[in-house]
Amino acid sequence: MKKQPIISLLCCFLLFVAGCSTPHQGNTYDIIAFGAKGDGKTDDAAAIQRAINACSAAGGGTVIIPAGHTFLCGPLQLASYVNLHLEPNSRLLANPDESIYTESAFRENRGEGMMWISGKDLKQISITGTGEIDGNGIAFMGKELDDSYELKPVTDFDPRPHVLTLINVEKTVIRDITIRNSAYWTIHLIGCYDALIDGISLLNNLKIRNGDGIDVDHSKKVRIANCFIESGDDCICLKNRREFEEYGSCEDIVVTNCVMTSRSCAIKIGSENMDKIDNVLFNNCIIKNSNRGIGIQNRDEGTVSNVIFSNILVDCMFYSDVWWGKAEPIYVTSYPRAVGNHKDAGWRFPKGATKGHSGEVSNIFFNQIKCTSENGIFVGGDTPEKVHHIYFDEIDVKLLKRTGYEGGVYDKRPCNGDGFVYDKTYAFYLDTASDIRITGCNIYWAFPQLTQAGGDIKEKNTIRVKINKK
Repeated sequence: MKKQPIISLLCCFLLFVAGCSTPHQGNTYDIIAFGAKGDGKTDDAAAIQRAINACSAAGGGTVIIPAGHTFLCGPLQLASYVNLHLEPNSRLLANPDESIYTESAFRENRGEGMMWISGKDLKQISITGTGEIDGNGIAFMGKELDDSYELKPVTDFDPRPHVLTLINVEKTVIRDITIRNSAYWTIHLIGCYDALIDGISLLNNLKIRNGDGIDVDHSKKVRIANCFIESGDDCICLKNRREFEEYGSCEDIVVTNCVMTSRSCAIKIGSENMDKIDNVLFNNCIIKNSNRGIGIQNRDEGTVSNVIFSNILVDCMFYSDVWWGKAEPIYVTSYPRAVGNHKDAGWRFPKGATKGHSGEVSNIFFNQIKCTSENGIFVGGDTPEKVHHIYFDEIDVKLLKRTGYEGGVYDKRPCNGDGFVYDKTYAFYLDTASDIRITGCNIYWAFPQLTQAGGDIKEKNTIRVKINKK
């Protein structure tokens, strides 16, 4: 009678030990059971890949990145029906060996970085948990400058790894994780359908150039919410790159409740856009200490239409010419792309063309936005009909000096001719555009005053502009 409990306990113990000795239990796959060391020195990519492949082959489940370890690793490929789950105090760290990154993030165009974590032609993938993915960005940089890092010289091959590249994925969830220190773009969605990015912290080094936060490229039905993003380059960017033109337009995008800081443009549409960007909402966001706040920067033949920006706080200041932008809190433009001979020039124009043209930007709505900056709002195109039907309603513009930069300049790069407009600073600078409406807006000239202060509104080569200030 007394032996039965002892036998039962022994059986339970043996079952527990047997379970711990197997690579997974049920639909959970711990990467340590597949050989990962987690010592921060050994490259664990092969072990992690084995866990991902086994999980997908079994019909799906969760691959665990366990707490308390740093897993150094080279390139990884995600698989369908797999949830990559990073437990608290876990970290994936990009291997700093440049030679192991050989798969281009842009197909035959090898001049704009390689892939680290990637997935192609997949269904139902997710990355969750409160652990970290660290791109080890500074390891791929040159020397540190005042407000940037020097880029190492490259020709037609740039080894810097993008953190996460997803191509043609149906149903993606990225939730709660922290991503740090990307050496190039961080999250790149290409031709994806039904994607959710929610509650992540994306914390790149603000001195790393090309360090975009989230790039939504030829993708549809995308929602980005409740994120904190710091990046040297654009925080959230919508575009249609030429390398992936078969995936069509970028549309039905919602961004809400995000806090952003950028040395380039916190919210940007463009500059690469060879298709259509349509039906976009940005709402309830905060932009702080950025070089440019909200920017539509159309430089290719694609169009931008039906975009609403509402309930946004924008705080901008000047940075050096290394970064595109001149503290414009709102920027709406369409200019033909510059003709150049840089490393990726052959991929900027339609096949066989040596120069391009820019498409229309229309039906853009700005509502209840409060701007504080050293510069004003800029709207312009190469013809008045190129940028049209732009609406500003209840926009506050507060202008005050914050840095030692002189001002009196607006940034049109990348475009043909001089990339800058030199003039006085105006709260609204309307340069070659049509059908502009400004209603119920407030303009404040605060102390310390700008050295290049011009006035409230300047119009140059405009058609059908209606202004009704408070």
